[in-house]
Amino acid sequence: MDWIEKEKKLIPQVYKRQNVVFERGEGCYLYDLNGKKYLDLVAGIACLAIGHSHPEFVSRVCEQLKKLVHVSNLYYTTPQIALAEKLQKLTGMDRFFFCNSGTEAMEASLKFARKATGKKKFVAFKNAFHGRTMGALSVTYKEKFRKAFEPLIQPVEFANFNDIVDLGKKVDRETSAVIVELIQGEAGVYPAEREFVKAIFELKEKYGFLVIFDEVQTGFGRTGRWFAKEHYGFEPDIMAMAKAMGSGFPIGCSAIKEEVAEKLEKGDHGSTFGGNPLACTASLATIEIMEKYKLVENAEKMGDYFMKRLKELYSEVRGKGLMIGFKVSNAEELVRRALEKGLILNATSEENIRLVPPLVIGKEEIDLAIEILSGLG
Repeated sequence: MDWIEKEKKLIPQVYKRQNVVFERGEGCYLYDLNGKKYLDLVAGIACLAIGHSHPEFVSRVCEQLKKLVHVSNLYYTTPQIALAEKLQKLTGMDRFFFCNSGTEAMEASLKFARKATGKKKFVAFKNAFHGRTMGALSVTYKEKFRKAFEPLIQPVEFANFNDIVDLGKKVDRETSAVIVELIQGEAGVYPAEREFVKAIFELKEKYGFLVIFDEVQTGFGRTGRWFAKEHYGFEPDIMAMAKAMGSGFPIGCSAIKEEVAEKLEKGDHGSTFGGNPLACTASLATIEIMEKYKLVENAEKMGDYFMKRLKELYSEVRGKGLMIGFKVSNAEELVRRALEKGLILNATSEENIRLVPPLVIGKEEIDLAIEILSGLG
């Protein structure tokens, strides 16, 4: 059966897919329908922190699947409350609104900011990516994503990333929130400078806006810390999370400080599936496995090693932990050729490669990746 041709007739052609059909995964590896083995350096776009089909994760999710999957937020369930309690300790935030994805987490965050401040304007950054729903898209920079769906929510202004002077020109007393990725992922893995983040908080004191950290991609160990904010020493008012939060199971969260939460009322936001028992159990299992096997520490250690090895091949390598970017002459061609050799990469632009492998990766897998890349020239 030609699954790819069948997909073209059944699925809207909004995805740019690689020419492979995957059937199963284990650890850092994926296997296609023919049994060919691939080293996965994409991890579902930074989602599979604990790797594919981790046996302890599978066991926990199956156990919950037999008990209770969904009852809606008309009622209380223990996994949701237990997850919120765990996140409170991990994040330093106070309250947690659960949803199903990163873009939903950003939608909630934008709504909460407007409600808490009574202001409408948002300031985001050039080359930022925050999602594709109408609110999240409004603070996403790339015109290709935005143009066909305008008018989007307004007012929104985009400042130059890592440009303190330009940011100062864009924020004012009408600003509800500044939204920032501490490492711009879709742009090609570009970290914020500490002085720039410091300037955001200094301007916050002057104008009274909120700060939203988009940790959808950087959260849950990806950068060698539980959250990227730990590299910078600043605490946001609101923080969006998703991706690795559920190890591939759909779950997202808008974490908020008490000062924001106290402005919210019943009915201000909601989600039918958000925080369901199965998703929350998947997230709890993910966090506990990461703690048990010290995967945050492994991300820092292996990230340093991976970047060191990559610098043997490429002149511009950047990132933190296991969120790594580097420049090549033709990124899409490298992705295609690497796939043929059993190595899964991700191109974020014509010249940028992004690596976000499972956090269980070791030196053996990294050395294999380097061997394949060096053979591709």
